[in-house]
Amino acid sequence: MTRAMNRLSALTVKTVGPGKYADGGGLWLQKRDAGSGQWFLRITVHGRRREMGLGSISQVSLKEAREAAAKHRGVVRGGGDPIKERQRQRREASRNLHILIDVAKDAFEARKSELRGEGRAGRWFSPLELHVLPKLGKTPISDIDQVNIRDTLRPIWDSKSETAQKAISRLSIVFKHAAALGLDVDLQAVEKARILLGKSRHEKQHIPAMDWRDVPAFYASLNAGSVTHLALRLLILTGVRSRPVRFAREDQIENGIWVIPAEIIKGRRGKTSDFRVPLSSEAIAVIAQARRHARDGYLFPSIRQGVISDMTMTKLMDRCGLEARPHGFRSALRTWLAEATEAPREIAETILGHRAGGTTELSYRRTDFLEQRRALLARWNDFVAGKSGNVAKFATG
Repeated sequence: MTRAMNRLSALTVKTVGPGKYADGGGLWLQKRDAGSGQWFLRITVHGRRREMGLGSISQVSLKEAREAAAKHRGVVRGGGDPIKERQRQRREASRNLHILIDVAKDAFEARKSELRGEGRAGRWFSPLELHVLPKLGKTPISDIDQVNIRDTLRPIWDSKSETAQKAISRLSIVFKHAAALGLDVDLQAVEKARILLGKSRHEKQHIPAMDWRDVPAFYASLNAGSVTHLALRLLILTGVRSRPVRFAREDQIENGIWVIPAEIIKGRRGKTSDFRVPLSSEAIAVIAQARRHARDGYLFPSIRQGVISDMTMTKLMDRCGLEARPHGFRSALRTWLAEATEAPREIAETILGHRAGGTTELSYRRTDFLEQRRALLARWNDFVAGKSGNVAKFATG
């Protein structure tokens, strides 16, 4: 019986010519030529004769083929279907072997609607794409643990702290997404990695800002009437971020108010309200000059296409030998409000588009302090343009 069940030898498998050869018990070798061949098992399942492949001879040895055949025959004796059982096991294995890059992309797709411009700028995905996926992207997410994450982020944990924090936060979202998909992942792996990485030794660098007392002189130097000069002037006068200025459109401005769409304002993703910016006569005059450069509705177009880049304004300040950055004018305005006015904190913060106050307070506060902000910005604009040296006072009572 043993001989009947084990008719082939390893040497026979290697040297036999093309044809079909029985090993016994339904196990067969189909040899194509001297170098290639396939194993298959003939079985009868529920009265039907079936054949199932067991792999090529280059990957499955004679011993392994016999072991696999014995296992599948055991399933048949138990009343099962080994072909269906193998398909089920493969589906289960596939479900638990999703690689990280696939899950990360799926998580990104699921969150696009929450992101500014549906994430087309790539800022949400780029920390993963640049610092995580090159090392772990092809690894099944169920195999990734805190040590893998620690070793991947360690090189940038201190040197690129902000990027590393974004990467690990995005990774946490991806792991939760994987769990929601039914994948077998360790949801605590990311937090464990944070513990292993420890506190970052990187000291946060504040964006260099110009002293508010020096702003009028710089503002006066922006007198060429060019797109870049006018964009910087409007940024200084209004205190808004670079992006809303660069993407400012003619149809956003009416009756002395600039309405910035919520989708291009940092921190307002998912919110329904736009942000109203009151414009002084100085700001309106700057906008009037910018209209002469407008293209496709945009007030500050680039030379080729689209709008000017953030670096365009930064490079201008570099050429002036300044360390300060365009974003720093928001700091200059906020410091002026604190040192030269008595503006209440909630109004000063609202000027910068910040949400000042707790959740409960904000739920009851239904004002954006438009008129109060108009008065303060008019004072700031007069100061910047050299029209007034008065210190702004704002009643708190």
